[in-house]
Amino acid sequence: MSDAINTQHGKLILDSHKLSYHMDRVNAWEQGERIAPVSVDMALTRACGAMCSFCYAMMQESQKRFSIKEIHALNLLDDFAEIGIRSVSLVSDGESTLAKPYVPFIQHAKKIGIDVANATNAWDWDPEKIEQVLPYLTWVRFTVATGRPESYAKIMYKGPEHTEVFDRAMRNISYAVELKRKKNLDVTLGIQMVLTPDLKDEIIDFAQLGLDLGVDYAVIKHCSDDEQGTLGIDYSLYEGMHDLMRTAEKMSNEQTKVIVKWDKIKDGDKPSYRRHFGPQFLLQISGSGLVAPSGGFFNAKHSKLHIGNYTEERFKDIFKSERYWRAMNYLASPYFDAHSMMGTLPIQHYVNVALDNHAKGIQKIIPGKGPNPLHHNFL
Repeated sequence: MSDAINTQHGKLILDSHKLSYHMDRVNAWEQGERIAPVSVDMALTRACGAMCSFCYAMMQESQKRFSIKEIHALNLLDDFAEIGIRSVSLVSDGESTLAKPYVPFIQHAKKIGIDVANATNAWDWDPEKIEQVLPYLTWVRFTVATGRPESYAKIMYKGPEHTEVFDRAMRNISYAVELKRKKNLDVTLGIQMVLTPDLKDEIIDFAQLGLDLGVDYAVIKHCSDDEQGTLGIDYSLYEGMHDLMRTAEKMSNEQTKVIVKWDKIKDGDKPSYRRHFGPQFLLQISGSGLVAPSGGFFNAKHSKLHIGNYTEERFKDIFKSERYWRAMNYLASPYFDAHSMMGTLPIQHYVNVALDNHAKGIQKIIPGKGPNPLHHNFL
């Protein structure tokens, strides 16, 4: 776990995994037991006001776009607690701040002992919502494409003249940073840049914005594409940006760490693994309610991996069903090839690498030493 960053708040792991702090699940998995995921990544809606050029969810338009009802959202959390899921992150394929159950979902999760986090563009994350949810959240990650208003609006919205979305997001992020300090809240706030080769000249401005906002971190990651290469990402071009990313990292100060997800960036579109073990530990659920092993399978063309929908039946029943385990076992079998049958480097990438190396005997997962790192329940 040498990729950890020491911050003033503790050890932060963004470019690796945290399986070492969940050895009960790792050992049970190794014995062939049916395990509950440690973490679930999901959304409460598929709706989103942004039009990000790098958004993987834009390739999944075959899914329904409605907000989840509160009763279904809260039942889902109760099922998570009963099964033993330890954290839930509101990221996935929609802007959850737009959903009606958003506030009660976060508050209920924390109440029943599930760590909860959120990624958002912060456009609709107004001060009232911030005050209602910030004390309950473990971390919040803001999608910030660039550090300049015009390029931000061009990439994330309708065009460079629409800088009002940048201004609104920065006001809300700044409000959250100030509220965290004022109330001494135990929550990590960060901004994230999804780096595509055409954004090379935005790297330094993004890092500087993180410093100016005073967030805990500013992270730069690669862009995921699907198996057809729909977004047209040329992964060979990332190497030419390494020097700029190293320069950005050196801009870190005591308050804000600039972090590059080097492992994913260097892995490009050809991971070391072919089997997809990760969903057993880190499951994804669509904002439509669809339960599928990984976000790359939300589209209707992957319907054979669509396990169920928690708005139509309880998640605990879906989890116990044979169709759930048929999907998981298929992905972990020699019949599945991650190189050709799914998009590049999914959310489970770090977990996949570790589990694959463990299964092959290349590098065994061993218990973590010392105190738990920040966000240890989020793999």
